[in-house]
Amino acid sequence: MTPARIRAFCHSLPGATYDFKWDVDHVYSVGGKMFAVVYDAKKGEESVSFKVDSPRFLELTDRPGIVPAPYLARAKWVQVRGLRTLHEKELKELIARSHELVAARLTRAVRESLGLA
Repeated sequence: MTPARIRAFCHSLPGATYDFKWDVDHVYSVGGKMFAVVYDAKKGEESVSFKVDSPRFLELTDRPGIVPAPYLARAKWVQVRGLRTLHEKELKELIARSHELVAARLTRAVRESLGLA
């Protein structure tokens, strides 16, 4: 899956907003809270980071090409290094789940304003 396709998928999720941060990362948020970060390398390896359910964190990081996300691992974020590590369907499911996890922690008022209630 290409970085452009991942970005398009993230942007298609309900209430998703986009920001370009740290001069290298495409950041997707819902209600002002990040749910995915896409590193679109000009040279080197592209990656995507996202939040996962606590029980899946160890399972996923035991797989080759998936590591605890730098700076965000304590919040149960993983980083997929090399976008061919996961099949497109599984990657989309994991990103959509990240969106759900983050949106669930928003206040009811914010969720309703985004059409997520």
